[in-house]
Amino acid sequence: MRNESPVVVALRTVLADAHVLYFKTHAFHWNVTGPHFKSLHDMFGDQYTEIWNAIDEIAERIRMLGALAPSTHAELSAPATLKEAQGTPSAAQMVAALAADNRAIVATLYTALKAAQEADDEGTVALVTARIEAHEKAAWMLEASAAS
Repeated sequence: MRNESPVVVALRTVLADAHVLYFKTHAFHWNVTGPHFKSLHDMFGDQYTEIWNAIDEIAERIRMLGALAPSTHAELSAPATLKEAQGTPSAAQMVAALAADNRAIVATLYTALKAAQEADDEGTVALVTARIEAHEKAAWMLEASAAS
């Protein structure tokens, strides 16, 4: 990448992690089975739709900051800290993996929040704060659905 601001670099990582989480959540939506199929299928569908919309907002924020959004899958994926799923886990493993990933992306978002605050970039602060809340809620819902 070019010499980009710390905010843009942090947002690229957020975008990459959001993309990994989006695809994992969508794939789990397709492949979940078991006695809780309907409720998990619906929850995963709600969550991947929410993440999909956020991906566009994050990429557009990068553009608003004067940088280019990723143009290739390789460029998009390079800064990701989240890992793709391997195989098709059980429904319980899906819930646990998505809860953990939602908690992990919150850490990535806090890095972006700090960069935005240091840059006095209130637009990015607002975007990132909303994403933190969304992922904390998603993690809570997943964790609550796993509790018995």
